Amino acid sequence: MNNYAKKATILLLLLVLVAGCGSSRFKEEKTEDEEVVSEDLINVGFSQLGAESDWRNTNTISMQEAFTAEKGYNLIYKNGQQKQTNQITAIRTFIQQGVDYIVLAPVTESGWDTVLGEVKEAGIPVILVDRRVDSSDKTLFASWVGSDFELEGRKMAAWIKEYTESKNIDPADLHIVNIQGTLGSTAQIGRTRALANAARENGWDLMAEVSGEFTENKGREVMAALLKRFNNINVVYCENDNEAIGAIDAIESSGGKVGSNIQKGEIMVVSFDGVNEKSIEYAKEGKISCIAECNPLHGPRVKALIEMLERGETPDKYNYVDEKMYSSISEVDKIIVDGKDYYINEPVSMEELVKK
Repeated sequence: MNNYAKKATILLLLLVLVAGCGSSRFKEEKTEDEEVVSEDLINVGFSQLGAESDWRNTNTISMQEAFTAEKGYNLIYKNGQQKQTNQITAIRTFIQQGVDYIVLAPVTESGWDTVLGEVKEAGIPVILVDRRVDSSDKTLFASWVGSDFELEGRKMAAWIKEYTESKNIDPADLHIVNIQGTLGSTAQIGRTRALANAARENGWDLMAEVSGEFTENKGREVMAALLKRFNNINVVYCENDNEAIGAIDAIESSGGKVGSNIQKGEIMVVSFDGVNEKSIEYAKEGKISCIAECNPLHGPRVKALIEMLERGETPDKYNYVDEKMYSSISEVDKIIVDGKDYYINEPVSMEELVKK
């Protein structure tokens, strides 16, 4: 009886464990299924491209905080996990659910005409955030909110030019590598184009352009490979902060030193975004010489556009967010791009950024 009792107890525990696991899976599935439209609220389907960076996560939080039940909204959020196919599936699900609005942060610019055509036929307004879509039919979306990525790159190039000229560094002595973002994304296209044009115009040596996919790990991997390939890199242009953090780790692991003193053998790292706390600390320390802000707080802006549409108004097609430049290096206090002054600010924390 004792052996039988022991076996029965073990069997009972196993059944409880299995039941517990099954219950957990059911809850996850139920949570997913609970993302349904509400008859009492404005339903917004949000297809986010993924969670590849701190900027992206901050952008998602901004959207979630803007569209709450207390504010009259029901947000149905789908993470595309950096796959366009996932986003297309999410959009078609939103159509089937009958949401009132669709907000799309596209992983790449091309390949959206068919599914957005389906959204148009369903009569659901689309608001694009961050990245754009490459389509000749501008009626496929009602409005876009985001950054002027090429302007961000041009401002960074202007800062590099001003700083190196202040140090009397010959343009030909700048040996630059570009750790690009996800190829085909609007941010990558704009920031890459800006640097390539500036390098050509100023006589800089742009030695390589390699994608770091906007991630720290890939930035580290790419930088390590570039250091083995070239022995004279002195400027690293990272298309986001996460890549910059990875690049700095690779440089320091190889025995190099990051900093703005190019003439003394340091490697100058510049980046974009300004929402990663570690990158902000690096900027304060001078490990990242300059950051071009990419403002991720799109939620309130998208909410304002939807409110306009609710009132029957027509919002502007393209809505650019205001952005700053951050650096703890004192040699450059402002830059000029297209006749406009952009003043250089001390790096700020995420808490200060969110208050803006």
